[in-house]
Amino acid sequence: MGEESPKPASTTTGAVFLSYASQDAQAAQRICAALRSAGVEVWFDQSELRGGDAWDRQIRRQIRECTLFVPIISTNSQARPEGYFRLEWDLADQRTHLMGRTRAFVVPVCTDATPERHADVPDSFLAVQWTRLPGGDAPLAFVERIKRLLSPELSPLSAVSGATTATREPVRATWRLKPVLLAMVAVVVCAALAYLVADRIQVSRHPRTSAGDTASRNATESAATAFNPPPHSIAVLPFVNMSGDKEQEYFSDGLTEELLNSLSRINELQVAARTSSFSFKGEKLDVETIAHKLHVAAVLEGSVRRSGHTVRITTQLINAVTGFHLWSQTYDRDLDDVLKLQTDIATAVASALSVTLLGDEAVKIEVGGTHNPAAFDAYLRASRVGHDEKGLRTMIAAYSEAIGLDPHYARAFAHRSLALNEYAGAFATGSAVREGFEKAEADAHRAIALAPDLADGHLALEAFFERGALDFTRANEEYDRALALAPGNASVLGSYGQFAVLMGRTAAGLAAARRAVGLDPLNRSRHDGLGWALLAARHYDESIAAFQDALALDPDFPPLYGARGAAYYLSGNLPSARASCESRPDDEESQVCLAVIYDKLGRHRDADSALAKLRTSLGNDAAYQYAEVYAQWGDRPKALEWLEVSLRLQDSGLPWLRTDPFLDPLRKESRFRAIEQALKFPD
Repeated sequence: MGEESPKPASTTTGAVFLSYASQDAQAAQRICAALRSAGVEVWFDQSELRGGDAWDRQIRRQIRECTLFVPIISTNSQARPEGYFRLEWDLADQRTHLMGRTRAFVVPVCTDATPERHADVPDSFLAVQWTRLPGGDAPLAFVERIKRLLSPELSPLSAVSGATTATREPVRATWRLKPVLLAMVAVVVCAALAYLVADRIQVSRHPRTSAGDTASRNATESAATAFNPPPHSIAVLPFVNMSGDKEQEYFSDGLTEELLNSLSRINELQVAARTSSFSFKGEKLDVETIAHKLHVAAVLEGSVRRSGHTVRITTQLINAVTGFHLWSQTYDRDLDDVLKLQTDIATAVASALSVTLLGDEAVKIEVGGTHNPAAFDAYLRASRVGHDEKGLRTMIAAYSEAIGLDPHYARAFAHRSLALNEYAGAFATGSAVREGFEKAEADAHRAIALAPDLADGHLALEAFFERGALDFTRANEEYDRALALAPGNASVLGSYGQFAVLMGRTAAGLAAARRAVGLDPLNRSRHDGLGWALLAARHYDESIAAFQDALALDPDFPPLYGARGAAYYLSGNLPSARASCESRPDDEESQVCLAVIYDKLGRHRDADSALAKLRTSLGNDAAYQYAEVYAQWGDRPKALEWLEVSLRLQDSGLPWLRTDPFLDPLRKESRFRAIEQALKFPD
């Protein structure tokens, strides 16, 4: 496929998508001809010219709907660090993240002696064996293997094995079990996991049927083909508030969020993230529909009824593949007991579970928590408010209340630190900026001192180092620690993904950002973050697609239009860039975008006007953005002057300096290199 034109308009089930660099067109044609001669549907056509949004949408749809994806790897693809075929490869790689481990999808073909060890390909291409077809000559054995892979009766992994003479070492995970946040939550987590483990065979296999049950068997196999989520995957739906008081909804939402965060720390368990799970709140959808949308094998739902000082929590776990209830339980507890009295039960359940799944580690109350119900209540109230200026003030006050009630509440310190960091960077002015960052640093250190293994504390300290101190080496160290403690946390993965790309760790950053999207597919922020990471990595077409996905989830979020416009601009598509940014002209992101686009189009007065509008609203707070604009205008002295101002002010945009495409015209300037050296980016 690669550099050529789209396949026919049809999207026949069972089709093979052939992806290649344009230099490998002849080899691709040979493979295509061999497969088509055997009756295999191949999406491959060279009769049309590539280009246009319609063409791009068709390619994406075909990669989303094909049965097998065959990338052609060679010295030609190795020599091409950029190209449309790499977008196809990344889209296929992203799709593998939503598939079960037994699903065969990517079938890499190498047409020369390119070694796998040093191949510039996505990780999923290295997790399966390669087929070597010198020059694209496809023998009958290869064609028969593809036909077997397209057959629903075949065990996918057995078909892939032996596909080449090469072998691969297994991919190893280094995930660790982390303890559960609250004693009450630990009971639910352990029981849920116990039933997931007990039901492993039921989720991944189907019962035998007699010869007379052919229709039933075919129906079951068809259902499995249509919906085959990872066996250890779960979504936690927002618990329903049954208290009769809407003001108590923060409590039920908070308990749900605590449970969800706890599950995300469990080894080998894939958990749909909060935003995606909570997107179904208030909707009357059946469990099967929700599970399909989130691609999970199990769904946990429940209700909370709080009355005075007592609380009743009812939970049930449902196998989304079979529709059967796996487990349910009702707990009636005094509010104090929710935080402390179920430790013995949680430990007993976890002990039995650890033999099967979790090794020798035991489940205990989550580090950094509290035994004070009033402090916990204040913490939950803080987590419910928004992130605008007023919301952050309310959040900081509620976390402060929780800390006043329990001075050892590490999680409250960590989250107050994150709120202070965000407020200082976005809304504080003058001396309040530095004061806010200093308070954020103190809270982060306090959280870590109280609970060294609390991922939130390390994430808070990272935020200070990145934004408040511009100490990127120490920020990177704290990110590594947070990821080790919470490897399944979509928020940590998403934040780290963009940061890693900005620091030059492109492969690791994009992998983390994509995994965040996979864990939290209905969260606009995850797609937005991936879009910026891809833009910094100069994958502009993919960046546009990510921003499009974000806009599909939240079309009323103005900064996305400027972000998409920036990606269009950098890709060279000025008409689309202008249209995107002009749709939200009053947004600051769009004003930066329009200032550079208008100048490139020769509309210099309009460019000056867009920049003037930005300076009127933001003053020196947008010093870094002014440097970007002047760099694109070709005014290097002015751009460098504003970069020096941004360094003096410790502008929050400076983490972008190392990889920012807008600053490329300045990179050979000695003043630019001096600024870069002063920032001490990690090697």
